[in-house]
Amino acid sequence: MYVTASRATVNEMGYAMSKLDIETDLRDGGKTIHEVSHSQRSNKRLKYVDNEISQLTRLHSGPHELLSQVTPGRRELPVARVKMLAGRECNYSGRGRFSLADCCHVLSRYLPVNGPWLVNQMNSRAYVSQFSADGSLFIAGFQGSHIRIYYVDRGWTVQKNILAKSLRWTVTDTLLSPDQRHLVYASMSPTVHIVNAGSTETESLANITEIHEVLDFSPDDDGEYSFRIFSVKFSTSDVNAVCFAEESGHLIYSGSDDTFCKVWDRRCFVARDKPAGVLMGHLEGITFIDSRGDGRYLISNGKDQSIKLWDIRGMSSNARCNPGFKSYEWDYRWMDYPPQAKEVKHPCDQSVATFRGHSVVQTLIRCYCSPAYSTGQKYIYTRSFNACVYIYNLLCKCINCAAQVATLEHHKSPVRDCSWHPYHPMLISSSWDGDVVKWEFPRTGEAPDYSSRKRALERDRRRRIY
Repeated sequence: MYVTASRATVNEMGYAMSKLDIETDLRDGGKTIHEVSHSQRSNKRLKYVDNEISQLTRLHSGPHELLSQVTPGRRELPVARVKMLAGRECNYSGRGRFSLADCCHVLSRYLPVNGPWLVNQMNSRAYVSQFSADGSLFIAGFQGSHIRIYYVDRGWTVQKNILAKSLRWTVTDTLLSPDQRHLVYASMSPTVHIVNAGSTETESLANITEIHEVLDFSPDDDGEYSFRIFSVKFSTSDVNAVCFAEESGHLIYSGSDDTFCKVWDRRCFVARDKPAGVLMGHLEGITFIDSRGDGRYLISNGKDQSIKLWDIRGMSSNARCNPGFKSYEWDYRWMDYPPQAKEVKHPCDQSVATFRGHSVVQTLIRCYCSPAYSTGQKYIYTRSFNACVYIYNLLCKCINCAAQVATLEHHKSPVRDCSWHPYHPMLISSSWDGDVVKWEFPRTGEAPDYSSRKRALERDRRRRIY
């Protein structure tokens, strides 16, 4: 478990809302399903990200060659569901069943854009939204000291209502253990707390009904909460985000206010006091990073109003390039991003692709890769200060902006966090307006039966083992 903190001045933050149109023209047979209206009006030619990651993404989210083949040497994508089912019954692939890539090809076309349906409403700002690894639980963290764990497949009933201890300003992050027995939550302080999430107690009041164990990371002389966790070792600037590169846990990515994404090797922490490599391209500080889990690619959200896709094999040993003098003064905590800054480009941009359209001001807006099981990580989705959730297509981008395939519009205040279900077309967004809402592809508004899908996944896992 790794923890980051920030030396941010706490200011009262305003609300904002923009009006963005979305079209949900769903047509069967594998055609375009959801696009933003202004993207449809654009006549700019789309160009594809021609590199290894695009090939890997297509491999993980594309159907078998024989299922998409129209004539010898000619393929047509996407493939209609009826044709996919007919091909499976005729055993075109020779496997007698759909592969994971075949499933991704079908599921990735059905984006969770219908709704929303209200899950919960609180009288304080929501800062955290997270599904558990298997999608059976959902965690929401609020500024008013409350953290709630919901049963997803039991009508969104509350499994545990946690009243946080020693909260400073808000709950900044939560983490559920892989066995779902413990929950860790953090605030704007150098301490984190551990709660027994698997107990039968529904109301968890810190040190009253349950003990919230404390892990204190502050130095001995830190009497005023200077937020130096990780910033001493990792960077001279505030470190806003840290994540593991893959399951082994040897490589760690970090993003900070010095505009750099840095790659760290835990096996070399003692031998060297600097990162294994640096990725340059952002013009402002980094608010969040997320790994694709393959040890090569990551995405980062920056205060320069952009998401960047990186390949760590292109990193430098040090920050050798200066982006130059900035002709503007800007503080993201209370100012809009200067219009003239949107045209500035980093002279040594090492990113693979850049995605724009969302707003990153006043709070550390997060971004994620879409789930591997249902989409093959074909999409990137992010929250935004303008009260919307944006979904971008990883494989293509316009000349001036990313291929924005959907915009979810409901909230009246900034959306700091949201979470895509790991197996189903469902997305939960939470906002400073206190609303936690559910977006799905099905139009019924009913929660799918996840228990049957989990049993099917377990059978598929055992089949591979034996």
